[in-house]
Amino acid sequence: MTSLLSFLNASKRHLDGGREIMVLDQVSLDIDAGVAVGLFGARRSGKSTLLRMAAGITLADSGRVCFDGRDMARMSAAERGRLLRGEIAFMASGDWRTNPGESVVDHVATSLGSESLTMRDARRRALRALGQVGVSASAEEPTASLSLDERARVMLARALVREPRLLVLDEPALMPNLTDRDEFYALLRTTTREHGMALLLASEQMSVLQGVGVLISIADGEVVTTEERGSVVQLPRRRTAAERSG
Repeated sequence: MTSLLSFLNASKRHLDGGREIMVLDQVSLDIDAGVAVGLFGARRSGKSTLLRMAAGITLADSGRVCFDGRDMARMSAAERGRLLRGEIAFMASGDWRTNPGESVVDHVATSLGSESLTMRDARRRALRALGQVGVSASAEEPTASLSLDERARVMLARALVREPRLLVLDEPALMPNLTDRDEFYALLRTTTREHGMALLLASEQMSVLQGVGVLISIADGEVVTTEERGSVVQLPRRRTAAERSG
């Protein structure tokens, strides 16, 4: 059976002046439909690049990244755009963007603009999504009035309303209140499980990733360990800096 998302020896490099930086180094992993995967790593470990490649926003320089058996590098930009608006939803804490005076329900509804729905139908679906994440009472409020917790929930509603098969989240809920944070992540796990969505969630905090089905650790652009149902599996020996640059 084909995995929903597959990385096969996928690598990504960035140029820093005249120097080439290896951001991801021959990463291989599979995510099946409906599975919740946590990606743990420090800043600059490569996890954000991995997530953007999973969503088709960034392409691998070598190797392959496939969604449902389709190589993303062989898709046109328009095809990847349709994939990101439909089957894949990507969410990061820094992506909060709204229009002045926009209501919460309209902010969620506009994410359905490409589906040829009437605004009335889009608002109906948006209201349902807002109810699922616990902020339906704020539906007609302006987005500027939302707390950090409510913002994260509304962003989640924008992702859920499109009913994607894969939800990719990069540190989506940076909240000072730990109770709000824990409640958000519990909601996230429950909601994606109920909808049968695959989840790829990245964080620098191990506590955020509790309850996922599979845990992956990444360091210096390489996947170093995986954990599934409490069993830790060591992956092949990491190469030295000299081997990676050679």
